[in-house]
Amino acid sequence: MRVAVVGGGIGGLTAALALKSNGFDVLVFEQAGAFREVGAALGVGPNAVKVLRALGLEQELKNRGYEAERFEGRNWTTGESAFRVPMKGVSDTRYGAGHYQILRAELLDLLVEAVTDSTIQLDNRCVSVSNGPDCAFVTLSDGRQEAFDLVVGCDGLHSVVRATLHALDAPRFTGNMCFRAMIPASKLPPNHILPQMTIWIGPNGHIVTYLVRGGTMVNLVAFLAVHHWVEESWSNESAASDLVAAYPGVHSELKVVLDSVDRCFKWGLFDRDPLPTWSQGRITLLGDAAHPMLPFLGQGAAAAIEDGYVLARELALSPGDIGVALQAYEAQRIPRTSRIQLAARNQERFVHQSNRSSSVNSDWLYEFDATKPPG
Repeated sequence: MRVAVVGGGIGGLTAALALKSNGFDVLVFEQAGAFREVGAALGVGPNAVKVLRALGLEQELKNRGYEAERFEGRNWTTGESAFRVPMKGVSDTRYGAGHYQILRAELLDLLVEAVTDSTIQLDNRCVSVSNGPDCAFVTLSDGRQEAFDLVVGCDGLHSVVRATLHALDAPRFTGNMCFRAMIPASKLPPNHILPQMTIWIGPNGHIVTYLVRGGTMVNLVAFLAVHHWVEESWSNESAASDLVAAYPGVHSELKVVLDSVDRCFKWGLFDRDPLPTWSQGRITLLGDAAHPMLPFLGQGAAAAIEDGYVLARELALSPGDIGVALQAYEAQRIPRTSRIQLAARNQERFVHQSNRSSSVNSDWLYEFDATKPPG
């Protein structure tokens, strides 16, 4: 079976690796001319680690990632601790895998190396897809058209593939925006950032800090509820002074971190309502193209990783009937991803209040193992 993967992000590359591991002929079309660092860092929860383990990448993830000792919530005005949840070691025991923080670029590199460059065609932008009688077509910006047994749209929030399968609708601006920045740990006082993931909770916003790259860099993500629309972009640069001004009156410990930022970016947070179906004929969706979600549960990349593994498994189980395989794929993935999408929306009301006293239960997220067949 020949499969086209449209989009070379984390979900697309995971799908490509899982498909190749099951013996499929895979071609990834990525519109960028090179894989570049976007999105700073992200967390790879235990549910995603189990998939990477099954694909032979867990040790490389451990080598390149950073495992926080605990997760702590603090009031961003008083500095008072609201809750502490142990992570390192405990996550393995409780959920069957660790929880790692890693630069997005490093996770992409890890996947690219596993997939091999020969599978990936950079600087190839998909402009349309279509179903034929016994194949699906991908049309590229240079006018080239290729036929495949299956086309998988992994092309993100503004997916061309999704627009083909469903009525074109604008993503929903959620009334939240976000700043992101990377800070060399050496710019801060010694041990100013503890080896933990910290969520500073305030009225109408929260700020997350954690270490990456062996503890040498600090990833900062700052969320804020706003009334005006903000352009959705990974690369909309902002003045560091705007970041500082957006969070007046924060605790001195957090103020030191904000003041150390030299360069930051901002973007608006968008999502869409869950879809009842992802597939038509020999075309389907995966990751943000299927289920864009808010980052408040840290599950965007993880859900896409799960998608890629399950899709490959179901195609391998029904190689002679793509329709059956896609039905099984949707039956397993749509209920879970829809629940995550809606839970991520709901999470906003917990993380944007300074009097939260306990962390939200994440067992249902992390206990899940996509590598185990249903039933």
